[in-house]
Amino acid sequence: MTLRIIITFAILIGIDLYAFQAIRTVFPETKWIYWVYWISSGGLLAYLLYIILNFDRSAGPASISSFIGLMVLFSVPKMLLIVFLIGEDLWRLIEGVGKSVIGSSSNDGFIPSRRRFVSQTALIVSAIPFAGIIHGIWKGKYNYRVIKKTIVFDNLPKEFDGFTLTQISDVHSGSFDNAEKIKYGLDLINEQKSDVIIFTGDLVNNTADEMKPWEAMFSELHAEMGKYSILGNHDYGDYVKWNSPKEKQENLEELYRVHERIGFKLLRNENLKLYKKGASIDLVGVENWGKGFAQHGDLDKASKNLSPESFKILMSHDPSHFDEIAKIHPKNFDITFSGHTHGMQFGIEIPGWIKWSPVKFRYPKWAGLYTEESKHLYVNRGFGFLAFPGRVGIWPEITVIEFKSNQV
Repeated sequence: MTLRIIITFAILIGIDLYAFQAIRTVFPETKWIYWVYWISSGGLLAYLLYIILNFDRSAGPASISSFIGLMVLFSVPKMLLIVFLIGEDLWRLIEGVGKSVIGSSSNDGFIPSRRRFVSQTALIVSAIPFAGIIHGIWKGKYNYRVIKKTIVFDNLPKEFDGFTLTQISDVHSGSFDNAEKIKYGLDLINEQKSDVIIFTGDLVNNTADEMKPWEAMFSELHAEMGKYSILGNHDYGDYVKWNSPKEKQENLEELYRVHERIGFKLLRNENLKLYKKGASIDLVGVENWGKGFAQHGDLDKASKNLSPESFKILMSHDPSHFDEIAKIHPKNFDITFSGHTHGMQFGIEIPGWIKWSPVKFRYPKWAGLYTEESKHLYVNRGFGFLAFPGRVGIWPEITVIEFKSNQV
């Protein structure tokens, strides 16, 4: 363990020293900037060491989250800066070798000096993610967006034409730190006045008691035809150490009661019918099933006694369930609602032009609406945040879907 800590800190110090070359090139005489750079970098390294040495005793979720935020804030811009410096150093090496071969003389020595323009460009470019991360931590994590879609279905009963559904996902209440902003987001949900509200998993980070400060607020959510929920991978308490299996099970059972207290009907591999003007559609909820994650979900059990011809809405936390099982299941699920990815809380989205996040390399279907052979999947970007205490470019989402019927 000690050797790993030494190696880790040697690498981090090396990154700081390398990135500092750009500062020194652009500001050769401005010593106070050097002090600012090294005090901030040294303070971060000291905080990291404190977290490592005291993890079991004092590092709660809040301190870990703030530490991750600081690490991202100071390391991502430096890594981008280093890309420029490495590129320039390779070019300087090529220049030096070329001059040596042709016998050219230079006062710079074998390798030419760094170009101030390159370092200036690198600092300017790296300042963009630095500013973006500050905004993401300060405001972005509560920058709720209401995204509305209309989807037309061939087999939706005509009585459900105009039916509306609001989806939220990945609340991660253990990360919340601003009651006023949470209330604002919940008020936005109520303002949609949808027929149904669904929640697609990860109410907490690890433990049921994380919801205690927020139960009253979430209880105020209202939908005429009800509120329904499922579990996500974090809800099972798999990412925290328990004193016994019994303690872990008791925590899960308490979480079941939390869903009940806030007025959500928790569907655990089961289904129910929604009625409107004498017609009905099926709402199906599975426990978490994820490729590479725990697979508690049983779609056969959840859709038991349902007809393949009936219109069905499926709630499944992890979007990989759609590709692996749901879209080819013989019960024919018309639309699946998922979350889980958070859009990695980092990316670029410009409607009609670009939608990109690194999470796409893990989840091809990571945000928004996807359609394959008349089967739809909607992946919500998440209401809350986890680990990194912010969102950059991928904002927290409230999804509103209007269902239209071709039978009208």
